[in-house]
Formats: sequence, C-alpha cells, structure tokens
Amino acid sequence: MTNRIVWFDLPAADLARARRFYSAVLNAEVKEEFPGVAIIAHDSGEVSGCLFTGEEAKPSRSGALLYFNVDGRLQDAVDAAERHGGEVEKPPHEIGPFGHRAIVIDSEGNRIALHSE
Repeated sequence: MTNRIVWFDLPAADLARARRFYSAVLNAEVKEEFPGVAIIAHDSGEVSGCLFTGEEAKPSRSGALLYFNVDGRLQDAVDAAERHGGEVEKPPHEIGPFGHRAIVIDSEGNRIALHSE
C-alpha cells in the first residue's frame, strides 16, 4: 500500500537546537542539508520530513499532531525530550490496541506525539 502521508515540514525557531532535540528523541541523524533545512534520516520508501526555519510558519502547540515512531523506547525518548528542552504534556499512556504514546512539546514549541507499539 502506498503511504497516504509522504513528507512533513516542521517549523523551528532555532534549527541547531531542534536538530539536537530530534536527534536525541528519535535516536536518528538530523542533518542540515540546505541552509535552514535539516532532514530527519530515513530509508528509501519511509515517510519522513524536515525541520526548517523561515517566516512562512512558526512552531505551534495547536494544529496537526505528528506521531513519531520511537520503536520500543518510549520512556527513553520522553526522557531525552525533557533533557533537550522539551516539556511532557501527557506522560506515556496506552491508546487501546494502537500501542502507547506520550504527548510532548518539542524544544521549539511544537506539540508532537511519541509512539511505540
């Protein structure tokens, strides 16, 4: 099946700080590929996205909620989020047959979900 979502752009006020946050939380490389744009490492065919700075969008606690797969390391990811300037809005909790999630505010002020089966 083709992924319905193929990419995301997540705004950041401070790209270096956002790179450190997402690198630690996702346990993945986040590399600045272009000025003001950092790509979250992914394999071919995987859905991923980038962090970016710019006037066209600002970090927000409202709007779409992006779920990031933290692959069995939910509490470690939540701890990393707090160590790197994030804030826990909802600690890890069960979401029925869909696994577990935590809702955090990232280092830039975006509300995101960390998800694990």
